[in-house]
Amino acid sequence: MNDVLDLKIKATQIRLDLINMIYESKSGHIGGSLSSADILTVLYYNVMNVDPNNPNWEERDRFILSKGHSVEAYYSVLADKGYFPKEELNTYCKFGTRLIGHPNNKIPGVEMNTGALGHGLSIAVGMALGAKMDNKSFRVFTLMGDGELAEGSNWEAAMAASHYKLNNLIGIVDRNKLQISGNTEEVMSLEPLEDKWKSFGWDVLTTDGNDIEKLLDTFNAAIASANDKPKLILAYTTKGKGVKFIENKANWHHRVPTEEEYKAAISELQELMEVYLNEQNIK
Repeated sequence: MNDVLDLKIKATQIRLDLINMIYESKSGHIGGSLSSADILTVLYYNVMNVDPNNPNWEERDRFILSKGHSVEAYYSVLADKGYFPKEELNTYCKFGTRLIGHPNNKIPGVEMNTGALGHGLSIAVGMALGAKMDNKSFRVFTLMGDGELAEGSNWEAAMAASHYKLNNLIGIVDRNKLQISGNTEEVMSLEPLEDKWKSFGWDVLTTDGNDIEKLLDTFNAAIASANDKPKLILAYTTKGKGVKFIENKANWHHRVPTEEEYKAAISELQELMEVYLNEQNIK
């Protein structure tokens, strides 16, 4: 799927699905899921080489959701891609479901259990190094939250990735500048973040993580790069993107909307969907 408008429609549907999941289950992390929806959409519909009909295909690209609490967006994408029936999203966080509140590798398409923050990059480094050792051509992607970068394990992994010249590894940071405790720069300052990654030997690209077209260009540039460095995409996003009253508010990190808020959020996204569908019909 290469058309930017088609990807915008997909990302909007992902947002609708994840809000439904969180409201119906009365559980979930809405802010970070909304901020990462565009990144996941571009990855799964344009960038990564995967086969939902053969989820364990040896040559597949690997993806690790290090910020495992944004699982609602992840499950929505996997279901839409056909890894499991979309109706199963209705069971999210309910008794007996396999769609629990953090990724579980018993679910088709999920490579690794995550949720304890700060470990996704280490796992991705191991996978990328294994690919090099086995002369495999697949790439490894991992999506990290900016709040979890306070964990020292990330920087040990970053150092190892550059040491072993893992140019088959692409890390993405969802830089929405908010975490459960508030603004990242007040909780544990990360800046200058771009310079930090560069100092660890990474090739750093920056982009608007909620702009489909810019994300496409940035991923294409990262993949086309011929150097031997691991790649880091610093994706500047808005926490809660797509729902105005949720955007840029730390208290929506882990909060379930009321019935009134739910209806307002769905209405706003449905209006946006109508705009995109009308554009598609004109084309």
